[in-house]
Amino acid sequence: MRILLVDIGSTFTKGTLVDTTPPTLLARGQSKTTIDTGVMHGVNAMLDALEADGVARGFLSPSATRPFWDEARVCSSAAGGLKMVAVGLAKRLTAEAATRAALGAGARILRTFSGSLTAKDLEAITALNPDMLLLSGGTDGGNRVNLVQNARALATLPLRIPIVISGNSAVAPEAAAILSDFDATIVDNVMPQVNVLNAQPARAAIRDLFMRRITHAKGLDDVVRIIGPVVMPTPDAVLEAMKLLARGTAQTSGIGDLILADVGGATTDIHSIGRGNDDRTTITIDGKRSELRYEGLAEPWAKRTVEGDLGMRYSAQSLLESVGEDALNALYPADYPAEMEKRTQDTTFVPQTDAERAVDTAMARACVQTALGRHMGTLRRDYEIGGNLPGRSVYYLSGKDLTDFPTLIGTGGVLVHNAHPERILAPEPELLYPAHPALYVDREYILSAMGLLSAIDPEAALTLTKTSLGLS
Repeated sequence: MRILLVDIGSTFTKGTLVDTTPPTLLARGQSKTTIDTGVMHGVNAMLDALEADGVARGFLSPSATRPFWDEARVCSSAAGGLKMVAVGLAKRLTAEAATRAALGAGARILRTFSGSLTAKDLEAITALNPDMLLLSGGTDGGNRVNLVQNARALATLPLRIPIVISGNSAVAPEAAAILSDFDATIVDNVMPQVNVLNAQPARAAIRDLFMRRITHAKGLDDVVRIIGPVVMPTPDAVLEAMKLLARGTAQTSGIGDLILADVGGATTDIHSIGRGNDDRTTITIDGKRSELRYEGLAEPWAKRTVEGDLGMRYSAQSLLESVGEDALNALYPADYPAEMEKRTQDTTFVPQTDAERAVDTAMARACVQTALGRHMGTLRRDYEIGGNLPGRSVYYLSGKDLTDFPTLIGTGGVLVHNAHPERILAPEPELLYPAHPALYVDREYILSAMGLLSAIDPEAALTLTKTSLGLS
């Protein structure tokens, strides 16, 4: 069975043609994404390139006619992907839970709001113009005021966007009634109890709304009609591929805990799949062993974070602002204000000289290391008061410990086409980083395609992913 898998990205549209029996990569093609003139123009150019590649590989006849596939699936992050705002009660609890649910659904979180929404907050939400909003607040049996209060505030927005309500179940219907002018969907509470995350219902609703509404808003109707359904955002597809690679199938084992760094034109995404050291009770720092305790939300097995200020093209200027010119110059000396301006003005810019490639490498390393630093947990040092050892150091871990993750995978154009990707990926010697992970690169740029394929034939998707990464 020949399956066409299409990823319509913010900069490039990529296509992968596979056969599932036996699992074989038949052809790949790529073209620029054409938002302004309609994404189908870019898809057709990609199909031309894919067809030529298939002929060159000997898998397609020179006289092949379209469609030369039996089934097709599409994912998309065109025009910035699925842009969301998350609203919750407490910043470190329900707002954080809402953010995790949205990120796990493949969304890009523009901003998170906590507490009672103010007039200034509403102005900010209007200016952000998100595709969707996730409203949470209050555990089941807990705060009943915040969710309803924020629903009343949101009802005054000039925007009419889909809203997923995932808060205190006792008052969620009242909040939905207040937001009757919106496409409001009630799902189970994202945090039914304190420190208990229930993200799946919100994730499912977000993905469903993406398929029903956002794809039409971004002009993908022709793609759905001619090629096949848009089934998920691209980051969600990549996450599905990584989950499959980590856990394996009933027939084939996975590779265990892993980290993925995905460097794009607009964002840098970090995925960590695995538990890591979530049950250890001590930590050794500067040769001294101290007690380790945990605080905050429990970390999920599959975690994704998105850094909207760290990107190679659309977010080049914000990358400069976030990491600083000195940090970039320490990696490679250049006129970074001018270099960033050039890349922001031409988001399809491809480096042609060694100096331009060196600048891209420095930018990518800054993206990866900064994003990894934000993704991993943080340690807080305190002292025991009383007890048998008064005054001893005690460390509190909030977030994920990546120390024992054995594998780090890189994807994204700057890594795929880089002669020395290890210069981008190799982690800094930080306390919660993996010390010496094995490094792999998605050279054939197929991880999003394998995430799509995993829903059709997970065994074939796992085989092709391992082969592509050099793990088989």
